Amino acid sequence: MAFIRRKGNAYYLVHNVRRGGKVQQLHLARLGERARITDQIVREVSKKHPFVELNWRALRVQLENQIDLADAKSPAVQKLVQTLRNLNLDLADLYPPVLNLSESPAVAQELLLQLRLLHSTIQVKLDQFRQKEELKRLNRMNGRYGNANPGLRDR
Repeated sequence: MAFIRRKGNAYYLVHNVRRGGKVQQLHLARLGERARITDQIVREVSKKHPFVELNWRALRVQLENQIDLADAKSPAVQKLVQTLRNLNLDLADLYPPVLNLSESPAVAQELLLQLRLLHSTIQVKLDQFRQKEELKRLNRMNGRYGNANPGLRDR
């Protein structure tokens, strides 16, 4: 059974094996400071350890709720906030004339592509947070009026 293990500041994909009556941990992959199972990791682990059967879907589900945004003091939240602050500062310092000064049009095009991708990703994430907040609001309302006659709730 493979699982995700944190050691120090990094996460690892490990699998327990029994050798000579003892259990040893087989390190399948280093997943980084913020554990992610990418297609590249799946390919590498499958190639390097072809006889280890892994439930990749279950492992990805295990990682979905890795960052607990409710704990403002957690290292993961602190790092995420700091990364977002630094990105905001870097983007604030970037002006369109800088792109014209670039000697390579490919660099300017790549930068614009990445900015558009970032914009799309931010929109998707903001929509997800809005939906989650809306669900919380509706659940609070339903909890408040849960025992009332449904015909009286909208009054």
